[in-house]
This record gives sequence, C-alpha cells and structure tokens, in this order.
Amino acid sequence: MMIHIPNVLTPEQVARCRDVMTRAAWVDGRATAGHQSVQVKKNLQLPESAPESRELGQMVMEALGRSSLFMSAVLPKQVFPPLFNRYDAGMTFGSHVDNSIRSHASGLQIRTDVSSTLFISGPEDYDGGELVVEDTYGQHSVKLPAGDMIVYPATSLHHVTPITRGSRIASFFWTQSMIRDESKRSLLFDMDMAIIKLNRDHPEHASVVELTSVYHNLLRQWAEL
Repeated sequence: MMIHIPNVLTPEQVARCRDVMTRAAWVDGRATAGHQSVQVKKNLQLPESAPESRELGQMVMEALGRSSLFMSAVLPKQVFPPLFNRYDAGMTFGSHVDNSIRSHASGLQIRTDVSSTLFISGPEDYDGGELVVEDTYGQHSVKLPAGDMIVYPATSLHHVTPITRGSRIASFFWTQSMIRDESKRSLLFDMDMAIIKLNRDHPEHASVVELTSVYHNLLRQWAEL
C-alpha cells in the first residue's frame, strides 16, 4: 500500500529546511547503509548527530503528529528520528530493500514496517531522482511537490533514479506500526477512509457507529503495543 500524504510541511517549513541545509555539513550517505545497500548507494546525508538534523527532525515529527492521514495509514507505534539526504547530479541509489531493524544512537531500536520519503525539493528543482517502488503490480514512480510525502511498505524493493540536473533533497525515516501485517494495516486504512466518507455524507446514519465499533475491535485484536 502506497499512500501520498500532501502538505505534511508548509511552504514556510520547507523554506526553513532549505535555509538550514545551505549551512549544513553533508557527509557520504553510505555511513548509514547496510551491507547490501552500501554497494549501490551514492548520495549525501546530514549526520544524525548534527544540530541541523535535530532541529529539522523535530519539525518533521511535529508535522507527522498533526497529519491524520499519516496516523491512519501507518498506525505508528514508534517513528525513527527523521534523516535527511541530498542527491546531486550523477548521484543515485540502486535497487535495495531497507534494513529490517534500525538502531539509533539514543538507544531506540525499531522494526521497519513502513518507509517514508518527505520531499523538500520540488519537482521543478531537479531532473531524474524519481523514487521507484516495486510491488506485485509493477513499478511505481514517485516525484512529489515539496512538503508532500509518500509512505510505502519497507519490505518493498525500491530505488532512486540518477539525478541529471539540480539537487533532490528529502527527509526519510521508518515507522514500526502497531499493526505488523501489511494486509491488515491496509484493511484498517480502507475501513477508516470509508467511515470518514460515510460520516461526512450521512453523519446521523447508525452504520457510522457500527462500523467504527468494528474498526476499533479489529484494531484491539491485531495491535501490538
């Protein structure tokens, strides 16, 4: 399940990210790559311990907390502190699967159920640089407006196509969901969206309460806390 979440960051927040990043010291992105990924990863990254990473990461975390669509789609238990990368001309990230477990210097360790890419550069800022995610239905190419985010299963094979002009800047992170199973998570999301539409179109209908009860009872049965 791939979900496009628009306007996670406001234009002012995007501008703040860009301003902070102009003064940041970028390092080789392979510093956080796994054994397989390090062979195909060619980009730059802000160090996890850099003050810029902490400031912007907090901004992203607060924005996620305000996003009802992110909460519904991901049902987060723990979110890995957001990281930030940059692809300049000639840079790319070959086909790979994200590490199943991620550990942070703070001691946090999570299972990576859902991957997220939050675009800070707009599509007009660079050529190439599409995030391509593969699933049973084929390949899906993603290049979103600045401030928008895509979430997708961390089990997916994916890659970033080579940059041919400009720079692509994004935040990326992983979430451990309360619902480990992707198919159950997808079912709950579809049900939640249907309940929201029903409540909007027929707010007094008894089915709103009945379906909401079913949703929460399924969540209660499946959730890992």
